[in-house]
Amino acid sequence: MKTLSFWSLVVDGGYIMIPIAILLVVAIYIFIERCIVISRASKDDPTFMNRIRDYIHEGDLENAERLCKKTDTPYSRLILKGVTRIGRPMNDVLVAIENEGNIEVANLGRGFTWLSTTAAGAPMLGFLGTVVGMIEAFFSLEKAGTSANITVLAGGIYQALVTTVAGLIVGIVALFAYNYLVSRVNRVMANLETKTMEFMDLLNEPTK
Repeated sequence: MKTLSFWSLVVDGGYIMIPIAILLVVAIYIFIERCIVISRASKDDPTFMNRIRDYIHEGDLENAERLCKKTDTPYSRLILKGVTRIGRPMNDVLVAIENEGNIEVANLGRGFTWLSTTAAGAPMLGFLGTVVGMIEAFFSLEKAGTSANITVLAGGIYQALVTTVAGLIVGIVALFAYNYLVSRVNRVMANLETKTMEFMDLLNEPTK
């Protein structure tokens, strides 16, 4: 009795399964790599802003810059940009920080386009494989002539539908991965905005 297995499904899907498999492998790689990067970017030092405040109020900008470089997180790089602009108009400081923030967010979002493309493209490849498979199935049915039977047609349709299933699975995986990473980046962005506001507020605080 013939049984279904993962490998037999992959083989029966035909050559369309190759690009679908490539999309899956790349999507998994991007997801894992971005998770690591975003996790590092999400680390927060609760004492950071207090130490920056103390250094700025003491006029010790050198140590403030040193602390930012040592912390090495997206928000510390934003604050570093602001510290280096101290003495200029407040609007210039804010614009410099916002520009740095845009760069940081763009760096965190690298690879997201590939995930969103995979989420949309993999199912389309699956449907393409199904259409090609159906054409081949009906061609085989016509070629069989009077000896044609339901087995010939059913076998072709079975193989054709495999690519649809594969494409949908890869598309769903990529979609969930994309949305998860976007939510993680949004949390980092919220933290960056909070740190920016804290920094701008401390610049307006009276020195002790």
